[in-house]
Amino acid sequence: MLIRNRKTFALTFATLCSALALAVTHAARAEEPASKPAAPMVKTAGAPDMTQADFDAAKEIYFQRCAGCHGVLRKGATGKPLTPDITQGRGQAYLEALITYGSPGGMPNWGTSNALTKDQITVMANFIQHTAPTPPEWGMAETLKTWKVLVKPEDRPKKQISKLNLENLFSVTLRDDGKIALIDGDSKKIVKLIETGYAVHISRISASGRYLLVIGRDAKIDMIDLWPAEPTKVAEIKVGIEARSVETSKFKGFEDKYAIAGSYWPPQFTIMDGETLEPKQIVSTRGMTVDKQEYHPEPRVAAIIASHEWPEFIVNVKETGKVLLVNYQDIKNLTITSIDASPFLHDGGWDSTHRYFMTAANNSNKVAVIDSKERKLTALVDVGKIPHPGRGANFNHPKYGPVWATSHLGDGGISVIGTDPIKHPQYAWKQVESLKGQGGGSLFIKTHPNSRHLYVDTTLNPDAKLSQSVAVFNLDKLDAGYTALPIAEYSGIKDGALRVVQPEYNKAGDEVWFSVWNGQTEESALVVIDDKTLKLKSVIKDKRLITPTGKFNVYNTQYDIY
Repeated sequence: MLIRNRKTFALTFATLCSALALAVTHAARAEEPASKPAAPMVKTAGAPDMTQADFDAAKEIYFQRCAGCHGVLRKGATGKPLTPDITQGRGQAYLEALITYGSPGGMPNWGTSNALTKDQITVMANFIQHTAPTPPEWGMAETLKTWKVLVKPEDRPKKQISKLNLENLFSVTLRDDGKIALIDGDSKKIVKLIETGYAVHISRISASGRYLLVIGRDAKIDMIDLWPAEPTKVAEIKVGIEARSVETSKFKGFEDKYAIAGSYWPPQFTIMDGETLEPKQIVSTRGMTVDKQEYHPEPRVAAIIASHEWPEFIVNVKETGKVLLVNYQDIKNLTITSIDASPFLHDGGWDSTHRYFMTAANNSNKVAVIDSKERKLTALVDVGKIPHPGRGANFNHPKYGPVWATSHLGDGGISVIGTDPIKHPQYAWKQVESLKGQGGGSLFIKTHPNSRHLYVDTTLNPDAKLSQSVAVFNLDKLDAGYTALPIAEYSGIKDGALRVVQPEYNKAGDEVWFSVWNGQTEESALVVIDDKTLKLKSVIKDKRLITPTGKFNVYNTQYDIY
């Protein structure tokens, strides 16, 4: 085409350039990757939308921090229900404040203690307004895949080779580090650290005193042989997704023969070989509640204790309020006796005779008394708000004779119950006294046959002064009230939440050990008190003592001394 003049040429050239530039731009865009898809979202009617990443992170925090009290399905137990019909009505601001500051009824102050960040608290408040996700089931196939025998029984020592004083050895939970520390009670030195499941809940000793079994909240059990030159893990297994309790058989003729573990999810218990942890039987605990006779999908297994009267394990089923007597004499044909008690059964221990199992029913504010010899419910005793005894405390009262005591999560009282139906029948199975402690949020109460003191922690109280100290009562002068010991101050640690938890005696009963429980990146310690003088005796510090919580003296645990 003939171009007539310069102006026309210029316009035509400009048009061609624009077209060429546009073509180049389109070609470049065609080569660019497509824009990133929007992040997947989790939606529940009435709840704030959450990204899948935030939802998954909240799910992990909930498992680690909250499920033990509120339940996997958030239907409540020791803690209140957190289902969407309740949480959405409370609203975001209320939920964030509660998570941040806690409550005197036992809800920890996750924010002011720096356990959770402000952003994490916001995410958690969002999360609990959504429908609770249901975890998968866990049966024999899944259990067998996790079972390992690391040292065969025939390859283990025939007698104790180690030079340790095993009777005064302590198994100390390093909660957030996934380990236990074995500490020599005489030298106060760490003997060995052993990797375990997450957040070990309890340590239990076999009837012979040889095997230490620990169970994490992730339902992993580790069996540790204390006889070799140094303590050695010899078997492991995972019995579910979340768990709390493990025990071994103690009836005469069945010592060390079986082990049992109770799961929070799925709600069931597993019976295993006592030397190898080979799983033998898994029994579901789903069923009807004792009060409303309603089906419950998540009746978790809480405390388990080994009977001295029969070849039986005594199993607390939390939400149904039933106590199961599981007879292991014929493992292939289990006989299970169900005793109606009261919801929600949690923790407990023996009276001084090892005949009566004293167990807290948190939701009912009662203590159930189970006669392990006659195999029946003896009494339901009204106590304070949300009893939480650990294993409780036995002592001789100047007026009421043998008694057992529990502290409470929900108030500052200490309930004292008579336990002698023979010489003190007028006081038996009644709350005979209520002592006034420092406040709510107590997790453990403890004494010892060789001690005349009673120790009560207030670990979960939102008041730092209370959570960092313990109350001590003189058993011969109960009317005089308590003495407060500033355990956290004794540790010499300046920063952190410094929660003081779980008094534990040495074998002799002349020392009491406390954990000063700090954050995972902060310094923690163990503080040892002289029981006679109530003076500081020792502070155990070691960079390996990360988040120490529960402590279990081998001898006292083996023989149910508390």
